Amino acid sequence: MKKALFVIFISLLCNLSINGQQIKGTIGETNWMKNWTNFKPASEEYPEATNILTGIIDTDLKLYKKHTYRLIGVVYITNNAVLTIEPGTVIRGDVETCGTLVITKGSKIMAEGEETDPIIFTSNREISSRKPGDWGGIILFGEAPINKIGGVGFLDFNLDPTLSHYGGENQDSNSGILKYVRIEFSGRKLNALKELNGLSLAGVGRKTEFNFIQISFSNDDSFECYGGDINFENLISYRATDDDFDFTQGAQCNMNNSIAIRYPFSSDISGSRCFEIDSFDKIENTDLSKKLTKIIATNITLANLEDNNQGLVKEAVYIKDKSYFSLRNSVISGFKLCALLDGKIGAFSENLAKINLHNLLINNCMDKIQSEVATNNIEIMNWYANDSFSLEYSKINNSDLFIESNIKKAPDFRLKANANITLRN
Repeated sequence: MKKALFVIFISLLCNLSINGQQIKGTIGETNWMKNWTNFKPASEEYPEATNILTGIIDTDLKLYKKHTYRLIGVVYITNNAVLTIEPGTVIRGDVETCGTLVITKGSKIMAEGEETDPIIFTSNREISSRKPGDWGGIILFGEAPINKIGGVGFLDFNLDPTLSHYGGENQDSNSGILKYVRIEFSGRKLNALKELNGLSLAGVGRKTEFNFIQISFSNDDSFECYGGDINFENLISYRATDDDFDFTQGAQCNMNNSIAIRYPFSSDISGSRCFEIDSFDKIENTDLSKKLTKIIATNITLANLEDNNQGLVKEAVYIKDKSYFSLRNSVISGFKLCALLDGKIGAFSENLAKINLHNLLINNCMDKIQSEVATNNIEIMNWYANDSFSLEYSKINNSDLFIESNIKKAPDFRLKANANITLRN
């Protein structure tokens, strides 16, 4: 195919419009990833545990920075109790018992750290011996709608079935707040087909606040949403083994100013992506009269750390049938394929209209947008070639594209204001 190449000068100031929504990728007047994040948690010297958390907690409880807590076994917050965590508190998941924190339906977690004093959930292993899957993770059960038959679900994570149900009719339900929180080395493998995530959100309502959360070295997904109605801001997924952001069961989500950073040699056998969008686990268990999954993601950066893409990283986004996905004003860099569509979607306009990819910079990707069924690809390519989508394709190293892409330094994945980018059709 004949390629027209031309070089343009890109300045972030030129992309500004109302509310700055035309800037591609993560935004901010300063580097919002600075101060509270940690991209080398295996070498962090965390204090030894002084207190233990275990069993069922059915009354309000506050955790204090002056203590370090060891999470032993599955710890349930029940009976509408509120778990409050002081900024700077460290909670270490027990390796032997697969420490896991579960906020049951009606209860809350109030984990509001500070930029210079984040709340940290991490492994109980010693320095340099921590690894993905050391402990379970955090699970929130809420009262917001899901599209399972009967409107109620249970997560199959070896949990007490009387304490692990979720779903309801309250899209505004409130399970608390996670702000300036790090979750490290979670995602324990329970068996060959079942693994915990860094943060599992099941039927969680939109009055729950998620802002400035970094999940690193999860052995499965970093963030997974099972239904619910959720707003995400300023999320970081780093070196997940499986997906960075996974949605199913009719999840409704608005996500803004967030980033997935893939490591080229971390991948699950089932296929690992930054986004995996699905409307149901099994169609026979789904109430199709209820909402299908709908994700609206704006100012997102999806970056593979390996410029020449020789590792395990494949497509950045995978979208299954009967799902709505909108990705706007975003950057996708370093993947073999920008997006892969479920073969059932086909090349029909009524199906492709559910997938809105607009104002994207697609950099260093070997291919664009394809179907699992090769015969659909010409129609799909023609559909997204329309100028109304404003898709730009380029080939430039991460170090020239982002302000600082070296994780060993202070990473800043905002676009460089004065990057010379070669655009390709």
